[in-house]
Amino acid sequence: MAINQLKAGTVLSYVLIGLNTLIGLLYTPFLLRMLGQSEYGLYSLAASVIAYLTVLDLGFGNAIIRYTAKFRAEDRKEEQYEMFGMFFLLYLGISLIAFILAMVLAFNTDAIFSAKMTEDEVLKMRIILILMAFNLAFTFPMSIWGSIITAYENFVFQKLVNIVRTILNPLVMIVLLLMGYKVIALVVVTTLFNVATLIINCIYCYRKLDVKLRFRRFKWDFLKEVTVYSIWIFLNVIMDRVYWSTGQFVLGAVVGTTAVAVYALAVQLEHMYMAFSSAITGVFLPRVTTLVTKQKSDKEISDLFVKIGRIQYIIMAFILSAFILFGRQFIRFWAGEGYEDTYVISLMFFVVTLVALIQNMGITILMARNEMKFRSVLYLVVSVGSLFLSIPAAMIWGGVGCAAATSFAIIVQHVIMNVYYQKKQHIDIKLFWLEISKMSIAPILLCVLCGLLLSLTDIDMSRMRNFIMVAMLFCVVYLPCIWFFSMNEYERNLFVEPLKKVLKPVISRN
Repeated sequence: MAINQLKAGTVLSYVLIGLNTLIGLLYTPFLLRMLGQSEYGLYSLAASVIAYLTVLDLGFGNAIIRYTAKFRAEDRKEEQYEMFGMFFLLYLGISLIAFILAMVLAFNTDAIFSAKMTEDEVLKMRIILILMAFNLAFTFPMSIWGSIITAYENFVFQKLVNIVRTILNPLVMIVLLLMGYKVIALVVVTTLFNVATLIINCIYCYRKLDVKLRFRRFKWDFLKEVTVYSIWIFLNVIMDRVYWSTGQFVLGAVVGTTAVAVYALAVQLEHMYMAFSSAITGVFLPRVTTLVTKQKSDKEISDLFVKIGRIQYIIMAFILSAFILFGRQFIRFWAGEGYEDTYVISLMFFVVTLVALIQNMGITILMARNEMKFRSVLYLVVSVGSLFLSIPAAMIWGGVGCAAATSFAIIVQHVIMNVYYQKKQHIDIKLFWLEISKMSIAPILLCVLCGLLLSLTDIDMSRMRNFIMVAMLFCVVYLPCIWFFSMNEYERNLFVEPLKKVLKPVISRN
């Protein structure tokens, strides 16, 4: 059952990513037109302010998943329930702190924003922040249930709830926007859907998983152990936020807002690119923790690293190849003129982060082994180094220079982490790169040949119809090549088996 949950959870993760991407491309322009620039800006600003308070999670969400999987593997139910009670109390405390901070911001809106906002905008901003403060206060203690569902590997239920929410939220908002409601209605609807999702998760944990909260005693020694584990994940989250925001800050200071817009669009595309990789590893923390707890051999964990890396590479290589060939024209269609450098910056990010995205099972292994310290410290050093490199590079070459500095820092990080995985974590990195090298022959050759054909033909790619036809033709040629020359039998079965299950009833009827 667990294996089916892993496969189904991964597939549903990609469905969710596809929905979020589609909604982001179609719903956001509609939202902008219906709300207007001012109210959309208010919502975005308030959401970004509240987003910084979400880091108060302190990495405890991952800790719940890891230690639940560990206790389940050791059949320690009572300790597990006592841990849930402890985390629930911790989250209540965090919730109170976050709520107070959010309310302080809300009631000082005029002092913070009045210089750049009208009186009406300040009032709306205050209402939005108050609503978001209540949302945040409810979310922290109730988020424990989502972590528990993940730890129990019940991915299908969790992903289906998120898919339904992802579809219904914009549909309800479209109706309300067409009726004349504005930004406050958007915040209310988002809050209600969030509350409903959290309550559903709670009911599922009690009724389906038979989860209990025990408040018998507060284990300070265990909390210390959890804090040591969580602090490195927390630091990693902070550095990740700084890492992808540094370039925009530097460009805003030394170049100007136009460069920031170009760079920000590239970062947005990079986040979409990254999401397709994390969908797979996001469901594996409980499984890897169980392997570590049961003291499985380094070879078994290393083999899992290589196996998942190969699957991720199949997906990421396809996206990268398509972006190399069609990304420039896609950005022109999507963003319009004036974003030419976005293609160059995005391509830099896509290429240098490819290594991390096909090796992020390594992060899951480090979390399971409670050995995130080295990576987190390395991230901190690299992000600071990236900042210092970005300033002179941005002054000379603008956004492209800033991206080059960031990309160089990422490469350094990848080289060090690969040595660390090989030497300290006993992951067979040599075998990993041998496998990836063999898989790369077909996509590289195909990409080069298609690039040459496009440069030698007179196809007008500025016409949407031609662009879509050529892109579809590339997919038709690319997928069979990868199927026969890059994928192994196990990987083919991952695609064939679900298809057989879908087609079996149809075939049996005939």
